[in-house]
Amino acid sequence: MLATFDITADPWAYHFHPEVWAIIVFLVGAWFYATRVIGPRAVAPGAVVVTRRQTVYFVCTIIMLWAASDWPIHDVGETYLYSVHMFQHMILAYFLPPLALIATPEWLLRIIVGQARGYRVVRFMSKPAVAGVLFNLTVMVTHIPGVVNTSTVNGPLHYTLHFLLVMSSLLMWMPVIGPFRELHISYPAKMGYLFLQSIVPTVPAGWLTFAEGPVYKHYNIPVRVWGLSVANDQQIAGAIMKVGGSFYLWGIIIYMYFGPYKDGSGLDQSYLRRNKAQRAEHVDAVDTPLTYEQVTEAFGRTPAAAEPERSS
Repeated sequence: MLATFDITADPWAYHFHPEVWAIIVFLVGAWFYATRVIGPRAVAPGAVVVTRRQTVYFVCTIIMLWAASDWPIHDVGETYLYSVHMFQHMILAYFLPPLALIATPEWLLRIIVGQARGYRVVRFMSKPAVAGVLFNLTVMVTHIPGVVNTSTVNGPLHYTLHFLLVMSSLLMWMPVIGPFRELHISYPAKMGYLFLQSIVPTVPAGWLTFAEGPVYKHYNIPVRVWGLSVANDQQIAGAIMKVGGSFYLWGIIIYMYFGPYKDGSGLDQSYLRRNKAQRAEHVDAVDTPLTYEQVTEAFGRTPAAAEPERSS
């Protein structure tokens, strides 16, 4: 059954979203205040407050957040095409959060989280088992037909789901690339952890790809953008979720294996999470090579072995 819809509607009509621009302005202003005012007081004298790399990633994060939340992606994805809606979720769940974590200086996140209860909550919520379950549960809930159909006509619910999606994704990425190094797991564990995150998206992706009828009645409307039928729209959405979720994570795993993990030099290859002191001790033991002078001195301190007596 077709949903009630104005067939004269223009899918590409511009809509101004003041709430999106308010968030963008707030984040940019907070970044400049933190790095210009708070940062110099939070770091040691002469230390770098924010690196050029972090600044570049912050700019990329803001651009990506704006693109996913404003016209035309937001408007077309919310009303006309579920495939665009899926692309929007891919940005918010998989692409944006790791950029945001890379862009965040460690001192800034420690100030935001605090050293007491807030830190303990973040430490617990970013444990791989907890963060992985929360993230995948959020992904599954945001694809339930009733939730999708309701959120597309309910603004507060729509933005709440986006907020939960981003926050759960930030926690999921914390053990892999978060600013708190003591919460990181080892490289083998990171690769296995990311592989597990790629499994769940295949379930709704396959469901959308092979569904015979409309899954989301909200998108079963007469106005078809780019001439895509409801079935084709759902199939493209499933393909986007498969590529954006699974292939994207597999690409990171391949990079980790053939990049920093390939030679294993200086990397903790244990599957167990070490505390900060153990990690520092391990890195010092692996990364500090012996110099020629140290080897020569060691041989000089070793007494020469007595030669065995020769029998006449």
